Amino acid sequence: MSIHRDTKRGQFIFEFDRTIEGKRVRARSRLPKAWTRTEADAFDRKESARLYAVATGIARDRPTVERAIELYLEDKKHLKTYKEVIRVFSSLYGYYSGRFLDELPEICSEIAKQEKAPASIKYEISLLRAAGRWAWKKHNQGEHDPGARVQVPTVRNERHVYVTFEQVLGQLRHCRNKGTRQAMVAGFFTGMRLSELLRAKIEGDSLVVYDTKNGDAIKRVPIHPTLKRYMDRHGWPIEAAKSTIQKWSRVSRAKVGLEHVTFHSLRHSTASALINADVDLFTVGAILGHKDPRSTKRYAHLDQSRLTDAIARMGQKKRA
Repeated sequence: MSIHRDTKRGQFIFEFDRTIEGKRVRARSRLPKAWTRTEADAFDRKESARLYAVATGIARDRPTVERAIELYLEDKKHLKTYKEVIRVFSSLYGYYSGRFLDELPEICSEIAKQEKAPASIKYEISLLRAAGRWAWKKHNQGEHDPGARVQVPTVRNERHVYVTFEQVLGQLRHCRNKGTRQAMVAGFFTGMRLSELLRAKIEGDSLVVYDTKNGDAIKRVPIHPTLKRYMDRHGWPIEAAKSTIQKWSRVSRAKVGLEHVTFHSLRHSTASALINADVDLFTVGAILGHKDPRSTKRYAHLDQSRLTDAIARMGQKKRA
């Protein structure tokens, strides 16, 4: 038998070590924790037979998802989100462990049934599909594109959550962390992401951040007069870590009944405030750093008073 149980981790291990036609063949896989002894034994028989067939030339090697992920991680160490990618793959280990690349559509279907936020599920499935396609295209893993039949769920993630500056001021009164207060005010008046604010520097009359999310070498946002007065009084750069800002932002929001708001909602609110001040979408997109106009349209929020005013204009006669 090639199966034994890892009592510490609470899962079965498949280990194959044979000499077949003068060639040593070795393989090892951790099986999903939920598997029973019967399921593990069935996998043992099936996988052992496959390895024998491959070793004797009867069948072609059938690549695993695990191997595809290993190749993907080896080639993608330059990614800014590399640690996050590793975390996601690790969290999905139970779904793909011991399974083959041509089973990727079925694996992703199982992942789609998780009780998680739709955006998180979409991200996980997209990462698995990217790893599978990379292994197939760049490393000749498998005979067909494993991602071709993968169904990536469509997520409507336009969060129409906006706050006014008065609401931001309400949060500031309940926030005892200086860096978080700096970040909230700057976030509202620049539309910058928190990661950008933490790297932003003052250059002339603008806040500047280099190497942005969209790959631009530089992003420059003029400093609003209100923000300028706040920065003159409280200084710059931001004096807090990202985790600290997220914590105090969450605490201050709860104090004023805005639990549904996130720090990123400040970015939405910037767009809303600009559009309601009759700033065109192209300019709003330039301020937010969007390359695709469709991204800006998600923030194209018009308040009810403007909609009412627009409807009221219908049928009005133009003045001479």
